[in-house]
Amino acid sequence: MPAGVRLGRACPLARRRRWPQIRPHTAGWLAAGALAAGLVSGCSGSTPPGNLISVSTGTCGTGWQQVTTGMQTFQVRNSSTGGAEVDLIDPADGAVYAEVEALGPGTTRPMRVDVGSGRYAFRCLIEDTDAITGPTVRVPGHVKGAPAILPVTTDDLLAPASEYHAYVTAGLSTLAGQTDALAAAVRSGDLAAARTAWLAAHLTYERLGAAYGTFGNYDTEIDGRPDGLPGGVSSAQFTGFYRVEYGLWHGQRAGELAGPAGQLDRDVRALQAAFPAMEVDLLDIGLRTHEILENALEFQLTGHDDYGSGTTLATTQANIQGTLELLKVLHPLLAARYRQLPAVYTWLDRLSSLIAAAQRLGGSWTPAGELSTYRREQIDAAASQALEELAPIAVITEPRRT
Repeated sequence: MPAGVRLGRACPLARRRRWPQIRPHTAGWLAAGALAAGLVSGCSGSTPPGNLISVSTGTCGTGWQQVTTGMQTFQVRNSSTGGAEVDLIDPADGAVYAEVEALGPGTTRPMRVDVGSGRYAFRCLIEDTDAITGPTVRVPGHVKGAPAILPVTTDDLLAPASEYHAYVTAGLSTLAGQTDALAAAVRSGDLAAARTAWLAAHLTYERLGAAYGTFGNYDTEIDGRPDGLPGGVSSAQFTGFYRVEYGLWHGQRAGELAGPAGQLDRDVRALQAAFPAMEVDLLDIGLRTHEILENALEFQLTGHDDYGSGTTLATTQANIQGTLELLKVLHPLLAARYRQLPAVYTWLDRLSSLIAAAQRLGGSWTPAGELSTYRREQIDAAASQALEELAPIAVITEPRRT
């Protein structure tokens, strides 16, 4: 496996302090996120009775009854002593129609799927055992059902992960030069130049969206908020971009800012030195395509992360660019798997255009709090729709056993 690449765990992730809380990676969440893509997962709640599908060590998918086209509910029963994942697949190529994850021993969960004409089989993946594919069942007729999606494997994600690792490496090199220029401008007392340098450096950092989890504590030091710190913006623990922003736009003198600006530069250089040995989680590559923009909607478009510069719309634009970079490395996998991919680009382009229109003559930005109601509604609507289109990508690109 190439350096800098690691297989992600199919479970809730330890997330960045600045990110919103994401719902656990459960079958119910998968159903909501993947519906548009055709993947439907088992979820909790009351469902009509259906075929009882048995899963046990050595057998998979026994108990099929006569199945017709249309919406069907399979009750999937795990009779083994280990946790299981159960997929309904096309036996010809292993493409997945529906799935139930984290099926505990002795439990039954529903799998609801729009069955079309064709051939189906259950594939069972029980802990510490090889995958088992059950008998093939043919559903007659000429009716279309939910599309099947080819699973993405660890090997499929190695090239995108390596490409993204190289992108972040180059971005950190650019960033180090920019934070050095920022610190130099502060030391010289040229705070106007420092404000310009601050924005350029911060936007470079914000374009590296998928790597935040990989950065670990460096991210808190470089881009952490004062939320929850004793003393808030006056706390000695408040460091990084937002600390420097607060000082630059709240009348602090160069002497007061030299320490925070220098510390930011040192932290960025420490991250640059450490990053070659860091590993990008394969699960993050698809997951972040949604989470970057979700973070922007919560913290940037609301103005929460405005510490005086009024540039959170510029930060959102950088977040869109970071999302597009992820889509670029994932495009070979998504093009054949996600029919709504063109809509993703359409809505990201629309959102980007709406935000660009908020940039003033001369290059300054309209603060998020000063947007007109009409413009804010347009931006929020475009962001929400873009997030809706992005949501299935995490499910489609999750590395799976086959």
